[in-house]
Amino acid sequence: MTVPAIPTVTLNNGVLMPQLGCGMFRVPDAYEVVLSAVHTGYRLIDTARSYGNEAEIGGAIRDCGLDPASLFVTTKLANSDQGYDSALQAFDRSLELLGLPVIDLYLIHWPVPARDRYLDTWRALEQIYRSGRARAVGVCNFTIEHLDRLADNSDLVPAVNQIELHPGYPQTALRSRHAALGIITEAWSPLGRGSALLDRAEVLALARQTGRTPAQTVLRWHLDQGHVVIPKSGNGRRLRSNFDVFDFSLDDTQRSVLDALKEPGRVGPDPLVFAEH
Repeated sequence: MTVPAIPTVTLNNGVLMPQLGCGMFRVPDAYEVVLSAVHTGYRLIDTARSYGNEAEIGGAIRDCGLDPASLFVTTKLANSDQGYDSALQAFDRSLELLGLPVIDLYLIHWPVPARDRYLDTWRALEQIYRSGRARAVGVCNFTIEHLDRLADNSDLVPAVNQIELHPGYPQTALRSRHAALGIITEAWSPLGRGSALLDRAEVLALARQTGRTPAQTVLRWHLDQGHVVIPKSGNGRRLRSNFDVFDFSLDDTQRSVLDALKEPGRVGPDPLVFAEH
């Protein structure tokens, strides 16, 4: 099957990252989903230690028929493993479960400011990166304050900050800070899960105008702005539909419709207080 080439973004260390990937948060039967995603054409697989599916994903990578080096695999450090030594040990465990010699992108999953360990954790990620066992390292859910504190205490700039981001929660100031620091913005919950974003009259009207589904239209909004985006789905049909977004784009007027939504706001946890996993 011929699949379209996925556009890439260039991380601040020169590594190329696919702009569209398959999110694996709480996806049932991760093994089969990864096989379906890879067959569809996805090359970015995003998981985390707290998702509990690294071993399944590693098995699918081994069995998918592609050279693992042709895939881009992201995983994340669990909050319970924050700290220098524990982060190093957790990385080794993720590497083992995935069955990979190198992880493409390793991320701190949440800042957990109440525990105040993320600076020590970042030192561990610096060590992992400099050892060559991760091609790039970054963070998730870090605010401007957290990013600036990293910048004050480290010469290594995160390659990526993976954040909740969708037209109903555009995080404009944080994205501007990413641009200033040379950090790629990656969107989780890009379709505003559970918020009825895709049922908004403005989104439905724009989807009719583009001749696409509401989800495809919102994903195109992300891609047109240079975000990396990782919609999740355990449904093969939806996986294929989410991938079918490379043959159209939105013009400035159409993008402005989505830019103007700014509701419902945050639908996921608040990184200033979230400490689970």
